[in-house]
Amino acid sequence: MKMGSKACLFLAAALAVGLMAGCGDFWQAPNTSTTTGFSLSNSGNIAVTSGSSNTDTITVTPGSSFTGIVTLTCAVTSRPAGDTSATDPTCSFSSSSLTFSSTTAQTSTLTATAGTTNGAYQLTVTGVSGSVAMTTTFCVAVGTTTSSCTSATSGNFYVLNQTTNQIVALHIVSGQVTSLGAISSPTVDPLAIAVAPNGKFLYVSTTTGIYLYTINTNGSLTLGNGGSTITSEQAITMQVDSTNSWLVEAASGTNQLYAINVNSSGTSIGLPVSGTSKQLFTPGLSAITPVQLVISPGDSSSCASCYVFVAMGPGGTEAIHFNPSNTNPFGTSGNPGVVNTLSADNAVAVDPTNRLLYIGETDDITTGTQSGGLRVFTIGNTGITSIAAPYATGGTGPTAIQPSADGNYVYVANGAVSGSSTGNITSFSVTTTALTSIGTIAAGPSGKLGLAEDSTHSYLLAVDVAGTPDLQAYTMSSGTLASALTSTTGSDPVGAVAIAAAP
Repeated sequence: MKMGSKACLFLAAALAVGLMAGCGDFWQAPNTSTTTGFSLSNSGNIAVTSGSSNTDTITVTPGSSFTGIVTLTCAVTSRPAGDTSATDPTCSFSSSSLTFSSTTAQTSTLTATAGTTNGAYQLTVTGVSGSVAMTTTFCVAVGTTTSSCTSATSGNFYVLNQTTNQIVALHIVSGQVTSLGAISSPTVDPLAIAVAPNGKFLYVSTTTGIYLYTINTNGSLTLGNGGSTITSEQAITMQVDSTNSWLVEAASGTNQLYAINVNSSGTSIGLPVSGTSKQLFTPGLSAITPVQLVISPGDSSSCASCYVFVAMGPGGTEAIHFNPSNTNPFGTSGNPGVVNTLSADNAVAVDPTNRLLYIGETDDITTGTQSGGLRVFTIGNTGITSIAAPYATGGTGPTAIQPSADGNYVYVANGAVSGSSTGNITSFSVTTTALTSIGTIAAGPSGKLGLAEDSTHSYLLAVDVAGTPDLQAYTMSSGTLASALTSTTGSDPVGAVAIAAAP
């Protein structure tokens, strides 16, 4: 049996801080329930300057009737991608053998010396006495602070991999990405995914239509509706409204916007109510280039300022009144247009309290090479009102926008940055009258980036269609992002085109 606390040795160069892999549950209180054995603990995460050493205190606590000798060893149990054991850090003990004849705890000082390769390492200390073995692990941050060592656990999330035709269910446990199962798309070239706010269903759009999956209690997926599509549209973007009544979807190359009533009863929840439940927005979108849509949170019959917002590239963004209690939930619409003739709206999001609309546009900033901009609008009963000129997002154009769950921050992903081989994510703090830039962090190779915040609010998750690895997770501290880990979600390149988090 192995028990104890976990941690990770984090070695980082100035230009590679935080790209850690495999960092565990970095510090826990010792397990003291053992009465005939012993428990191990450590003094917590430590920081090490590159090329030097630092110490951690290992405590061995005997059980009430334990006597004997405990022998301590240490090993690197997780290392960064590309590293080998030849460049691992080393560790030593002030005393590697502790003899117990009473219930008094004893300590040994562990000295960790950095190896030659920067990155993330997990050090595990094992104590052995006869047939009993106990472990404890800890995190050492080299070239950064111990705040880089994360022990957070995420909620479930889903990545749509177009190249491998898979939907992968994942979560992060003690700093490690763990698969809950991968399921093949019924057809090739899946296009988009959407999780119902009730957490029961996942919708997957493909080139033959939209499929329904049941989300099981462990987060895994089961194909529903007998394996048949619930509608034939090839939706490029879709979302379920907050009342779990309507699946709103739009396909590329058409101005049609549909709402499918999925609020049925019994075992058929998640499926269309009937063959006549699909409603078409009339007169149709003002452009045939829908890219991304979002529905106002908290939509209800009493919400006069609730909308469906559809970003349509050069066609601007359509704002359509939305009332889920109506037989046809669509109402009147308007479109503020783009900033200039070269602009295109490629991303759209609404803050959690429906205060602000965010639109990500290309070619908004006329000075410099990073022309991508974030437009911000207040949302009212009669429409939307711009609160400022576009904010520079540090790239050529946003591909995803993710407001934080508390509405105090917003994160904007740029799939491409002029003069760079990587994308980035820019953070802003938010008030109802202005945004303030907090900082920018690198995010994967040049490609389309998708964003989601997990349900525990521990991680901002990013997938990159061109990424190898394709998944990056960032911790969030007062809006400031720190890279926590990277992971593959399949055999790269997987073509990760979308990510959605369970509520």
